[in-house]
Amino acid sequence: MRIGDFKDSYVADEAVFKTPTVRFWMGILFAALLIFPFLADNYWLYMANLVGVAIVAAVGLNILTGFAGQISLGHAAFVGIGAYTAAILTTRLGVPFLLCLPLSGVSAAFFGLIVGGPSMRMKGLYLCIATLAAQVIFEFIFVHWESMTGGIRGINLPAPSVLGFSLDNEFKFYFVTLAVVVVCVTAARNIFRTRVGRALIAIRDRDISAELMGINLFRFKMYAFGISSFMAGVAGCLWVNFLRTVTPEHFPLMESIRYLAMIIVGGLGSVLGAIFCLADRVKVFGKENLENMLRGHDRLVKTGQRVPANRHAPARGLHLAHQVLIGQHVLPCQHRRRFVAGQAGRRREERAALRESQRPRGGRPLRRSGPGGRR
Repeated sequence: MRIGDFKDSYVADEAVFKTPTVRFWMGILFAALLIFPFLADNYWLYMANLVGVAIVAAVGLNILTGFAGQISLGHAAFVGIGAYTAAILTTRLGVPFLLCLPLSGVSAAFFGLIVGGPSMRMKGLYLCIATLAAQVIFEFIFVHWESMTGGIRGINLPAPSVLGFSLDNEFKFYFVTLAVVVVCVTAARNIFRTRVGRALIAIRDRDISAELMGINLFRFKMYAFGISSFMAGVAGCLWVNFLRTVTPEHFPLMESIRYLAMIIVGGLGSVLGAIFCLADRVKVFGKENLENMLRGHDRLVKTGQRVPANRHAPARGLHLAHQVLIGQHVLPCQHRRRFVAGQAGRRREERAALRESQRPRGGRPLRRSGPGGRR
């Protein structure tokens, strides 16, 4: 009878799938993910692609914040850098989609290292302010560098293609998103079984002790910032090629806060926690509304029209859909109402218990006549 899961070598301890049971259920999961697009309609495929893009971005932020302990409020800006890099490479240089994925990641990582250089010498609130400043600066660049980013009008892209196959609908794009998610999640889990990952965890737990052990704090923090920004850039490339349009309003400060909320609620330092938290945030807000947005987006892309920047047009559906995906608050409305009601009920019970404790046995409670006496 099996009574434990003991390891007799480092190889067994570092295995990704440690037991036959884990391998079995992972196989079931992969099979379900492959079968899903053949059973789902366009609505669920659309949402599944958005979930995949957000998973890649959230896993990247979890490496920086959850494992390295460095809080960032500028993650959406690096997603935007990856998105604009892919849009510019595609529309102006004709770079294929598969090459845009790593190039977008490298571009975001480059700017991430530029921002992280001075920022990684800070800690706590000062680091938050530094990354917040980076978010604001990049937002300003997205809006005002019109010759490169298109300003508030944005950039429209053609449908991407892979090896001659056009990814012009949600069904085809789903398999690309799934492949990128699997690669990023596997890489994130494997990073922390290496020397770099263990050093990041040591820095998060106690940076002074890590430095005394010979760990170069600045270098490994820069590693975390670069890897996180690289995954954000890859997520931005998927984002813009799936929506086929990009505008500055897709990457506001609130988007960075939502990413941070995802990994906090799912569990800092837990790769699967961020994924499950994101899946739990999916809400059906009206299938007809989403279908109308998709039809309007396809109509604008096919006719070559610019995306309206000053109205809630259907072509701006990603911003609305992502608000639905992640929500405006950390807790859903019904959960928030239950939480507030529970808190009020507990306060009422505490007040009743306090009054009961002040009531003497066998009579009414005595009232004080003054600071030192009773009547």
